[in-house]
Amino acid sequence: MTHPLHRVTSFEQLDAYTLRVCFDDGTERVIDFSPVLHGELFGALRDPAAFAEVRLDPEVHTLVWPAGADFDPATLHDWPDHVGAISGLARRSELGAA
Repeated sequence: MTHPLHRVTSFEQLDAYTLRVCFDDGTERVIDFSPVLHGELFGALRDPAAFAEVRLDPEVHTLVWPAGADFDPATLHDWPDHVGAISGLARRSELGAA
């Protein structure tokens, strides 16, 4: 089984935790990341200044943050299909760290 490979081509920050993300196939997705900002890796991004440090990695063509957080471009492309599972994992991770 194969799945399409997607690349993030650009992004724009619209709100504290919301980005407009553009992909190489012409798709644009407005993503509110607040539901997944939990746990050791993503919880640090609840600080708006830390979230705003997002960059586009030119090698892997996805969004990355200096602390090491990132998302697979395919996950970002199909965000509505994945946000529930990611949010649940992040919250369980946070509860396990407490």
